[in-house]
Amino acid sequence: MNIRPRCCPLWLSSLLSLGLAWAVSGADLTVPESVVFERGVEFSNPDNQHLQLNLARPKTGNGPFPSIVCIHGGGFRAGTREGYDSLCVALAEKGYVAVTITYRLSPAYQFPAAVQDSKAAVRWLRANAGKYHLDPTRIGAIGGSAGGHLALFLGVTAGVKQFEGEGNLDQSSQVTCVVSHYGPSDFTQSYGKSVDAHEVLPLFFGGNLTEKRKEHIAGSPLNWVTPNAAPTLCIHGTEDKYVAYEQAGWMVDRLKAAAVDAELLTLSGAGHGFKGADAEKAHQGTLDFFARYLKPAAH
Repeated sequence: MNIRPRCCPLWLSSLLSLGLAWAVSGADLTVPESVVFERGVEFSNPDNQHLQLNLARPKTGNGPFPSIVCIHGGGFRAGTREGYDSLCVALAEKGYVAVTITYRLSPAYQFPAAVQDSKAAVRWLRANAGKYHLDPTRIGAIGGSAGGHLALFLGVTAGVKQFEGEGNLDQSSQVTCVVSHYGPSDFTQSYGKSVDAHEVLPLFFGGNLTEKRKEHIAGSPLNWVTPNAAPTLCIHGTEDKYVAYEQAGWMVDRLKAAAVDAELLTLSGAGHGFKGADAEKAHQGTLDFFARYLKPAAH
């Protein structure tokens, strides 16, 4: 993995959130016989960036399979899709087509570029539903930290044209459900409560809260909640120093107020990144939630 020193706290934590067993890629990745794993598939090409994804799918069965977009963390400025390779393989073993995506990073690309790239990945899945034997009506999203924010954004902004970007625009970017591992929901409340918001957010928005208040507001998933939002599970530790625990509570409360199915899985004492029993709880909670909304026939 290509770990840059400046991003270690956020990116490594986003990997730990799903358990150390999933924080592997490349030569360390074990792909079972039951899974087909494809690397480096281009899904969008904004500004000639040739964005790629890695894809895991069941080797047998005709489907149509539900699918999940996995979005890595890294403070919107670092991290790579390979961090979720193992998660994709684990999901494929459960009967999903799972992709982990590259998106444009700050400061070279500011909001809403990362949002647009995430939406492009959802549309790519729908456009390739026949090829990969997936059900275009059952697409979930998951992410940790910055990736959690992007997953939340997918859940609340279906059909909002300013965030669609490019690539397969004849398809919808709507998702069926969302799981966010400690993703921020309101950036206007991040400064002073996050140890690195003062460094990360000005790069993402092109200025701090005073200079770019409108962008901070527009970039907050909390402000886009409607009754049409996707069912959402937020998993958050009470001792998170990077994204305050209250951010998850605000999001879940706002969704519930809009009559959207929403749940908060609280991990008492956990920080930004789950370990041991907390990682196991987050893992099981994630699988249970996806099974409920993406595999309803099994329940």
